[in-house]
Amino acid sequence: MKIVDLRSDTVTQPTAAMRAAMMAAPLGDDVFGDDPTVNALQDRIAAITGKEAALFMPSGTQSNLCGILAHCGRGDEYIVGQLAHTYRYEGGGAAVFGSVQPQPLVQDAAGCMALSDIAAAIKPDDPHFARTRLLCLENTWNGHVMPDDYLRDATELARAHGLATHLDGARVFNAAVASAAMGQGATDRLREIADHFDSLSVCFSKGLGAPVGSALCGSRELIQSARRIRKMAGGGLRQAGLLAACALHALDHHVDRLADDHANARRLAEGLSGIEGLTVKSAQTNIVFVDVADGRGPGLLDFLKANGVLATGLIGLRFVTHLDVDAAGIDHALACVHRFFAEAPTGETNASRSGPY
Repeated sequence: MKIVDLRSDTVTQPTAAMRAAMMAAPLGDDVFGDDPTVNALQDRIAAITGKEAALFMPSGTQSNLCGILAHCGRGDEYIVGQLAHTYRYEGGGAAVFGSVQPQPLVQDAAGCMALSDIAAAIKPDDPHFARTRLLCLENTWNGHVMPDDYLRDATELARAHGLATHLDGARVFNAAVASAAMGQGATDRLREIADHFDSLSVCFSKGLGAPVGSALCGSRELIQSARRIRKMAGGGLRQAGLLAACALHALDHHVDRLADDHANARRLAEGLSGIEGLTVKSAQTNIVFVDVADGRGPGLLDFLKANGVLATGLIGLRFVTHLDVDAAGIDHALACVHRFFAEAPTGETNASRSGPY
């Protein structure tokens, strides 16, 4: 049985062409700064994002950690969404490793913190308080593109109060492809998004399909500081050009095709929307969230798995499209969901297992 893996866009396998690029990459020692492929990738992503420099990292979590710690020192704080990845899903790294306090704020359904809440959270210059230094945002947010006017207004507010700004751009290429104007290239659109921020992290191992890697982009001074932090965090790699070559290949070949993933997500969302017992949240990019009535989420996940379809159920059912899933795979997933609801009348699944699925 061919598995349709919709758990995440991190599950992609390197394509044959990507593997060939990896094997052909010239190598050096990146800790000494002389791996030519890593250097080429860093120069490339810095140019795309419009920043002075970039630093290749093993993961997006490490990119965000090094970015926050490069902006903030011990006793400082960063303002962040209550459900943001940098706060909720990265092990509390800024607090644990850097003694940087997060100030989480409530977000609306689009992932936005109210500007008034951001302003109110900025601490006065008083020894009773941590020093507010940084505002962190995220784009995309649960598959949705953060509105441009919000990015502008929030970052302008931060700068007016002397704060730096950082974007968790794990899927920022998805945001760029989805929101590019007619005739506008994705990289030009990404540059517009990045211009709002002092720094941003960009993942290569999600929709772009590389097996490993992320980059932190920012000023030369910030990246110099981040390089030291990366070393302390165990992120100093040696012949990392093997991995950087995959990211370079992805930038050359996998950006525009993100539109295919978005189309498949819409296909999935539209196919699920007519099923009684499901509430489907619209898909702007490559992520579809589904709420399942009557505590039937766990049963549906088990049924899908038994029929070769994988999804996750931590915060509602989540399906993520990517380059290893085609329209036929989406149609198979839809057929399985329809069959589950046709074969198991409401109430037959174990309602006692209901939860955040």
